[in-house]
Amino acid sequence: MTRRGIVSAGNMLVDHVHHIAHWPQPGWLVEIEHSQRGTGGAPLNVLLTLARMETGLPLAAIGLIGCDADGDYIMQMLAQHRVDGRWVQRSEGAMTSMSQVMTEPGGQRTFFHAPGANRLLDLDAFDGLHSEHKIFHLGYLLLLDSLDRPDEAYGTRSARLQQRGYRTSLDLVSRQGDPRYRPLVLPALRWLDYLVINELEAGEFTGLALRSANGALQQHLMAQAAQQLLQAGVRRRVVIHCPEGAYGLENGGDALWQPSWSLSEGEIVGSVGAGDAFCAGVLYASHEDWPLVETLQLAHACARFNLLCANAIDGARPLSELQAYIRRQPPAG
Repeated sequence: MTRRGIVSAGNMLVDHVHHIAHWPQPGWLVEIEHSQRGTGGAPLNVLLTLARMETGLPLAAIGLIGCDADGDYIMQMLAQHRVDGRWVQRSEGAMTSMSQVMTEPGGQRTFFHAPGANRLLDLDAFDGLHSEHKIFHLGYLLLLDSLDRPDEAYGTRSARLQQRGYRTSLDLVSRQGDPRYRPLVLPALRWLDYLVINELEAGEFTGLALRSANGALQQHLMAQAAQQLLQAGVRRRVVIHCPEGAYGLENGGDALWQPSWSLSEGEIVGSVGAGDAFCAGVLYASHEDWPLVETLQLAHACARFNLLCANAIDGARPLSELQAYIRRQPPAG
């Protein structure tokens, strides 16, 4: 069987994105200048970005949502983008997960999150999954209460999901100081083909301070962190990304630091889903077995256009447009 396409599972939610002029002091009021609704969470952000890239890959979603207006909106978005939603289940007893996102000028955002039905997503949701997709992407570990529980054979219940014949990929959530990073992530790494995480998550997992006390990137430690993650069991490719660039490392192959294409603060509308847009680029390029340099360039282009819009997917561009943008850029260095 020749596998083709990407199936993504995990946190499904709706982001209610609000723009504010500044973050108020406690007890004070600030007006919301503009609001909009968008899908959120790793599966939806990745899949809808890929759909808008017009790659032609078969795409499918797995998750648990509520029987409410936000759940209806998610199903409408999947149908609109021709993403297979047959494995998205609906709960009568839990609301669709949602976040209230406060976005300040320059793109800095603060999340108020209600986990809702995502907490109940468990192994039984995957019982009927028998597909010919090539890559299985799961996110976000540390926000999937049922799948984060221990498993005697595999370490965690989420790690058990990796045993289905797919190339596998995992995304984490950025939670500073969370003691669960190592016990929950380590068991999954040995079943993974691709790990795409940011520098904060990589630092929490490896114990390396990838940013100094003043916030400066410790670029020389990126390679060490990626090597640790590869040695922990990732089979094919580790990518650690940050606003300044990304470091990629392949098992037995290339290692590369690729700077990102910068935007001015005035050009950045929002950063909701920028990491997922980057991940979508890595997953498409990995699906097509692109070299590491082309993979990181595409991922950076996906993230750059994401930053030009307030929600997670409106900035996504067709693959041909992304490649044309990359060709116009001067060589790095």
